[in-house]
Amino acid sequence: MNRTPFRLDGKRALITGGSRGIGFAAAELMRELGAEVTLAARTESEVQVAAQSIGAAWVAADVSILQGVQAALNAAGQVDILVANAGGPPPALPSEVTEDAWDKGYQTNFLSAVRLADGVLPGMRERGWGRIIAVTSMTVGHPALNLPVSNAMRAAVTNHLRTLSLEVSADGVTCNTVAPGYTATQRLKNLHSDPEQAAALARTIPLQRFGEPREVGAAIAFLASDEAGYITGQEILVDGGYSI
Repeated sequence: MNRTPFRLDGKRALITGGSRGIGFAAAELMRELGAEVTLAARTESEVQVAAQSIGAAWVAADVSILQGVQAALNAAGQVDILVANAGGPPPALPSEVTEDAWDKGYQTNFLSAVRLADGVLPGMRERGWGRIIAVTSMTVGHPALNLPVSNAMRAAVTNHLRTLSLEVSADGVTCNTVAPGYTATQRLKNLHSDPEQAAALARTIPLQRFGEPREVGAAIAFLASDEAGYITGQEILVDGGYSI
């Protein structure tokens, strides 16, 4: 059958954390490739504006709680492509992390991905096709001293999806993670607000610059395609060579 490669026509995607940054970039690309997209994010005004700008559906939902996950899943309906994307926990030294911060990181960055995957899997397995993609971080393999909660939770998501892939890949469902490096999002600006320090950091990257959200979004969109159907249980680093 002749068809245009890397298209997502007829597929339906749910993208959490979709109102800005990497989540929005992935959503925009998937819309360009023909997918129907539902964006989920906490702030109603932001997610509505973002969704309307690309012709996507939207829902205001906090996926760090079970009710928010259910709201996102209900709004999306059939989900062929899940992109589990959540903002990173605040910085701190490992010895400074509070019990509350650990719990919040667990709920927001790990358990949300597990619950979302559990919610979409039955339909994907029944239809014999599905893509589960989580956005993590290069710190899974290169921990950052001031991001201990993120380091731990992103690693947990990575290994959960690797394990899950062993169960569901034979049903046509792939499970992968995309691990961005330093990417020009608002979070990066918040963590590295001094221009001189940011420029010095960029020079440590082999490509000598920060990544763009759309470059990470492109990796996500590729993993969602039919052409990536033989890739599962993998971590795809999009870090400009930083982890070499």
